[in-house]
Amino acid sequence: MTQSLDRLKESPSQTAGPYVHIGLTPNFCGIGGVYPADLGASMVNDKTKGERIGLEIRVLDGTGTPLRDALIEIWQADANGLYNSPAELRGAADPDFPRWGRCPSDMETGLCTFQTIKPGRVPFRDGRLMAPHVSLWIVARGINIGLHTRLYFSDEAKANAEDPILARIEHPVRVPTLIAERKGDSYIFDVHLQGEKETVFFDS
Repeated sequence: MTQSLDRLKESPSQTAGPYVHIGLTPNFCGIGGVYPADLGASMVNDKTKGERIGLEIRVLDGTGTPLRDALIEIWQADANGLYNSPAELRGAADPDFPRWGRCPSDMETGLCTFQTIKPGRVPFRDGRLMAPHVSLWIVARGINIGLHTRLYFSDEAKANAEDPILARIEHPVRVPTLIAERKGDSYIFDVHLQGEKETVFFDS
C-alpha cells in the first residue's frame, strides 16, 4: 500500500537574494581562501581546441536597466560539437575544455563576460543538427526559479534556419531575442526579462 505523504509540505520559495554571489563566487566578493579562483571563471587554456570568442551578456529588467546582481552559468559543446559525458557516443570530447562557465555581473555595468570557444553543432534527439549555441542559466535577486535560455550566433544564419529548436518557437518574430550579434572577436547578447523585447525562455 502506498504511504501517504500528506505531512510533507512544499517549502516556500525564496529569491536568490544578494548571497548567491557570496556562495558561488567568493573571490568576486572579496572573500579569499575558499578557492584559488572562483569555479567556472576560466574556460580555456593554451591547449583548448577551437575558435576563441568572447561572450558579453547583460540581463536587463523591464525598463531596460541592467541587473547589477545577476549571475549567469553557461553550458556548451566543444568545437566539434561533443560533450564530456558518459552518454556521448560520437567521440571523445576535448579534455582541455570544461564546457561550463560561471560569471557574476559587473556591479557597475551589469556585464557578464566569458572567454570561451565557438561550439560545434550538436544533433537534436531526432538526428537533425542544431545550430551552434550556448545554454544559459540566470539567477538574480527577484528571480524565484533560475531562468533557462539559449544564445545563438548571428553569423550562423544557415545553421540557425535549420535549427529544430528555433523552428519550434511559435512566433518567429521572437527568434532574434536568442541571437547574439558579433562584434570583432566577441558576441553581444542582451537578456530581456520583460517588455517588448522579452527573451524566449525554456522550461529546462
